[in-house]
Amino acid sequence: MSRAIGLLAVLVGAAAPAAAQTLAQRVARAPDGVAHLSYAAREGVCGNGAGSISFDCAGGDCGRHRVNSGSDWDEDACPCEAGPVRLALEISGGRVTRLRAYVGGHWRAGAATDWGAVPAAEAAHWLLDLARAGGGPAAHDAVFPAILADSVTVWPDLVRLARDGAVERKVREQAVFWLGEAAGDAAVKDLTALVGDDTLDRDVREQAVFALSQQPRDVGVPALIQVARTNRDPELRKKAFFWLGQSGDPRALSLFEEVLTRP
Repeated sequence: MSRAIGLLAVLVGAAAPAAAQTLAQRVARAPDGVAHLSYAAREGVCGNGAGSISFDCAGGDCGRHRVNSGSDWDEDACPCEAGPVRLALEISGGRVTRLRAYVGGHWRAGAATDWGAVPAAEAAHWLLDLARAGGGPAAHDAVFPAILADSVTVWPDLVRLARDGAVERKVREQAVFWLGEAAGDAAVKDLTALVGDDTLDRDVREQAVFALSQQPRDVGVPALIQVARTNRDPELRKKAFFWLGQSGDPRALSLFEEVLTRP
C-alpha cells in the first residue's frame, strides 16, 4: 500500500511542473510537428469549425464582420457555433512557424500534440508576445486570434504593436487592421492618432485609414472627414476621400460638394 502511495506521489510530482508550464515553455519543449490548443471565445464570436469566423453574432445573426480562410464560404450561411477558439501550431526547433485559428468544431483524430483548453487570457498574451517578438508568418498570424479571446482587453497592446518600429511592418499593419474590431468605438481616437503620426510608416497609417472606414458610420465618417480636411500627407487624404466616397454618407457628399465648388 505504501509503495502504491509513493508511486502516486511521484506521478503527481512529475505532472505538476508540466501543468504549470507556460505556453512559451510548452512550445520551447515541444517536438517538431503540430500542437493543438483551445480557449474560450469572446461574446459574439462564432464559427463553423473550419474556415469561417463571424463577429457580432446574436440570435442567429452573424453581424457585420466575417473572416474566411477557406474556399467554401457561403454568404447566406450563419455558422454560429460560439467557440471555443482552436489553434493549430506548426512547431519546428522549439519555435512556432505557422498557426491557424478556428472557432467551433473539434479536432480530427491524429498525431498532433494536444494541450487541451488553456485560459483565454494566457492564450491572448502569449499570442501578442509572439506577434511582437516572433518573425515570419507566425508573428503575422498571431494578431487575429488574440482578439478572439474571452474577457481580455487587447486593444492597448495593439496600439503599442502598431507604434513599435522594432516589430515587423506586416505585424503592425495587422495590429491596426484588427484594432477597430478589438476596441469598437474606443478605437477611433487611437486610429485617428495613428493616421496623424508622421513618424510611422505610410503603409501602417494607410491601414489605419482603412480601419476607420470599417467603423460604424456615426464615428467612422467624421474621423475620415477630419483626415481628409487636415492631414498633411496628400496620399492619406486621397485614401480618406476614397473611403468616404464608398460610404455614401450625406456628410461625405457635403464635403465633396464643398471641395468641388471651392474657388
